[in-house]
Amino acid sequence: MMVRTNEYPEPGDLVVCTVKNVRNFGAFVSLEEYDQKEGFIHVTEIATGWVKRMSDFVREGQRLVCRVLEVNPSKGHIDVSLKKVNEHQKRETIQDWKNEQRAEKLLEIVGGKLGESVEWCHETFANALIEYYGSLYIAFEEAASNTKLEKKLFKGKWVDVFKEIAGENVTPSTISIDGYLELTSNASDGIEHIKAALTKAEEGDGDINIEVQYVGAPKYRVVVKANDYKTAEEELKMAVDRASDYIENAGGTAKFNRREK
Repeated sequence: MMVRTNEYPEPGDLVVCTVKNVRNFGAFVSLEEYDQKEGFIHVTEIATGWVKRMSDFVREGQRLVCRVLEVNPSKGHIDVSLKKVNEHQKRETIQDWKNEQRAEKLLEIVGGKLGESVEWCHETFANALIEYYGSLYIAFEEAASNTKLEKKLFKGKWVDVFKEIAGENVTPSTISIDGYLELTSNASDGIEHIKAALTKAEEGDGDINIEVQYVGAPKYRVVVKANDYKTAEEELKMAVDRASDYIENAGGTAKFNRREK
């Protein structure tokens, strides 16, 4: 099971859920990544149109990707929405979840070779890897691609074993990360300024793939693909800075979020 370093999700997060109970007023789900905590999808958050029969949209045992609406830790309430997730987000979130499940299995192997429990692995280094790289699977990919784990942050008897298991079980793939850039301009030729700013964002290193995708004005998705996570992060930051500097110098505004809000 994937382990999260935080106990509850945040509003706006995308979460993997399994439907446990379907009623005419909504569906109760368990959050796979958060120790099976219970969430609730109100019937008005099932679909954009009229929901005549809940069974037309959800069924018990079905795995869904939902967006978190509200979280009340004191009462243990988590309200989520099914209709606020598009197909791309669903596919991407499910794939990330599957990768993390695989990473947890690999972590068990690492623990076995070290003679330690998975809990020990998490407390000693895995939670720190998740915090630094964004996910445990990305950390395994980093280790498998022969890039050095940050020695200042991560050192100990586990490092060589971690890299060994990564090299034997993970095929390094191109790292793809993204973020959401909001650009606005009130100038008479504001659209042209925004187009120019987005062009600036894509002007990266020739070996790095940077693509800007239209989400819905004023929001644009910036996707960076590189051979390793650190390079991708650096290129994403530079791409955002180029676009932001351009639009702000032209009198506009820029705002960046790593996750879609």
